[in-house]
Amino acid sequence: MNVNRREALKSALAFAVVPLMPSFALAKNDGGFFELTAQTARKPLHNVPDKLSELWTYNGELPGPKITITAGERVKVRFKNMLDEPTSVHWHGIRIDNAMDGVAGLTQEPVMPGDVFDYDFIAPDAGTYWYHAHNMSWNQVPRGLAGPLIIQDKEPMVPDAQDITMVLSDWILDENGQLNTAAFGSPGLFSHGGQLGNWLTVNGVSLPDISLTAGKWHRLRLINASSARVLDIDPSRFGAELIGYDGQTFLKPVKTEGPLRFAPAQRMDLIVKPKEAGTVPFEMVTGKPFTFANFIVLPNESVEENTIDLPQPNDLPLPEISAARLLPLVMVGGAMGQLDQLVYKGEELSGSRFMETKQFWGLNGVAGMEMDKPYFTAKRGETIMLESENQTAWPHAMHIHGHHFQVLEINGEVQESHVWRDTFLAERGDKVRIAFVADNPGKWLIHCHMLGHAASGMMNWFEVV
Repeated sequence: MNVNRREALKSALAFAVVPLMPSFALAKNDGGFFELTAQTARKPLHNVPDKLSELWTYNGELPGPKITITAGERVKVRFKNMLDEPTSVHWHGIRIDNAMDGVAGLTQEPVMPGDVFDYDFIAPDAGTYWYHAHNMSWNQVPRGLAGPLIIQDKEPMVPDAQDITMVLSDWILDENGQLNTAAFGSPGLFSHGGQLGNWLTVNGVSLPDISLTAGKWHRLRLINASSARVLDIDPSRFGAELIGYDGQTFLKPVKTEGPLRFAPAQRMDLIVKPKEAGTVPFEMVTGKPFTFANFIVLPNESVEENTIDLPQPNDLPLPEISAARLLPLVMVGGAMGQLDQLVYKGEELSGSRFMETKQFWGLNGVAGMEMDKPYFTAKRGETIMLESENQTAWPHAMHIHGHHFQVLEINGEVQESHVWRDTFLAERGDKVRIAFVADNPGKWLIHCHMLGHAASGMMNWFEVV
């Protein structure tokens, strides 16, 4: 889709300004359940309001309704599937009870059309999380099945009006500005960088205005809900400081310089206090900066304190490095990669078999997962250290379910801060070492969150007993 940036901005100004994140937090029914329904809806993705796309949504909203609760609270969601194919809901980043993790085929059966499934779990950790479909995710998430899950600290850092959630998504649009589902599942996309879209939205809105107030602290919760696109975001361009990743806040704010690589499924928490009224662009800064939202800073006479107190970090179990079990996690395959090194269901793939099986990627030489052969089995409380190496020509965002890990080293460089993550980005040639305590019993998925890569082989599972 060839959309001139200047024309897009011009038409955006003519388009009605849409509130960035409407307050549509889910209401509970008499049984204490949030009601969540997967259903179709027609909505604009481009900035031409009469060009509607057929989307799959939660409760008819794009993104899905923001679920806001407090740390330690019990979450009860009654999920109904009104689509024509099975689906499930994964609660991304939550140290959740295994039966509620929402991975169809591993932790639960998929929810069939017309059926209902009750999710019931404790949300132990404050932070920025999200939920999304986890059955044929490569097809369902890029149609719209994703939404934010915000777990508030017991004493929130800023008032609700200054706590802003931003779900960032890219879409594959055709020349009419409508969702092009014919491109989904293409072997050419799966075997390369994944299903990269050609249009960006924030909270389902094209080129929105985001209201901030001069002199006041704001918390920005960024969620990359794209299927495969890594976004380059530079907080310093709009005066923001980094306070956490993947739901886990730091001890103090960090001033950054230059763009930060923001991979699919990752979250980035920022704080910002604009100095004066005006318009500040929110950009993707890969190459020439591209504006896909604007911060509209409103005037204000009062000024808040120069410093802000961050909430206490979540109490996560610290890895015992000296006793850790070291395991390899080698990413192979893909176009311009090592397709000849893949084994799928016991068969060494070659020639036309890659296209026939649609398996192009693997972990440790194995494409896909075998239910009777976990990647590893850990005793509860054991420290696991994974030494990953990306031997492919493409980046991969590796997500571990049910746990958070510390990033210890990147390409031999010790990461002194040992930042907590649930998804790490491995660029081409990268060697990343991580460690976590396997303290959550059950069967857990580990996979690339470039969703087409996972569907075509880059996934496995491990068990904690």
